[in-house]
Amino acid sequence: MANGKPIIEITNLSKHFGKLKAVDNLSLSVSEGEVFALLGPNGAGKTTTVSMLCGLTLPTKGTATVAGFDVKKDPLKVRQQIGVVFQAPSVDDLLTGKENLEMHALLYGMPRKGLNERIDEMLALVGLTNRKDSQLKEYSGGMRKRLELARGILHRPKIMFLDEPTVGLDPQTRQHIWEYIKKMSQKEGTTVVFTTHYLEEAEQFADRVAIIDNGKVISVGKPHALVDELGGDIVVLGTKEPGKVAAKLKKLKFIKEIKVENGKVRVLLSHSHKNLPLLFKYVSGIDSIEMHPATLNDVFIKYTGREIREDAAEGGYWERMANDKHDR
Repeated sequence: MANGKPIIEITNLSKHFGKLKAVDNLSLSVSEGEVFALLGPNGAGKTTTVSMLCGLTLPTKGTATVAGFDVKKDPLKVRQQIGVVFQAPSVDDLLTGKENLEMHALLYGMPRKGLNERIDEMLALVGLTNRKDSQLKEYSGGMRKRLELARGILHRPKIMFLDEPTVGLDPQTRQHIWEYIKKMSQKEGTTVVFTTHYLEEAEQFADRVAIIDNGKVISVGKPHALVDELGGDIVVLGTKEPGKVAAKLKKLKFIKEIKVENGKVRVLLSHSHKNLPLLFKYVSGIDSIEMHPATLNDVFIKYTGREIREDAAEGGYWERMANDKHDR
């Protein structure tokens, strides 16, 4: 659980790729022990921000400190304080689960004394003790991800960065992965910063979330608090004349927000139990209606104007990185 002491501090951080401002004057603070989600549409700047915090790319301007170290001045020390689990698999198929962890320990210069016990502890934590001597090519996608989590925390990092940790996994495996992540965070006292396209994950597991769009932070807060700020229920109206219906709805005081999308009218309705009948009294031409309590996805739509999509991360980020001469 977060203790209020900042472990990541970002001030006016920017990253430009030519004329493109991937991250634009971004400021954030993450507390020690916090589980913190970065949310945003593709190309919003999430992966670029994480890459700067991991010391993988230099900021164009601004400052960021991770566990007390400046990402510009001390990138090597930053990397020693963190664990990273990338969206794409990065484990060796020809090695066993245990051998993958041993190789990671070697790369981080972990002392041999107590190493076997630490590896066994991490394998047990992610439920892979019985498969530690199996080659990775025999692992399922969920097992690979669990091993990557164990590897990321093996050297006792203060901060774990997770880029889309459950992408491509089935719902049951996703739930299990998050149980392991929460268990590791609580057992090791690790701060977790993650990106995800699954907003229900952020709503369920994050202590706080930051919504980013066009390289800027547009909202930060606890998931339930951001949802409560909407102050109503979401109603989606099917109609042959969405523009006409939307125009009528704008005259009703209990309609807080209106948006026409995909031929339907989406409204934020306050006190729905009382005002929904009034809506039908004043507005005709409605063919269908869907209603649900507001969720973090609705908060996301409010601030970005669109739903989150599970597509290629950051829209060509790695191609931009390859052509970024500033970091070479």
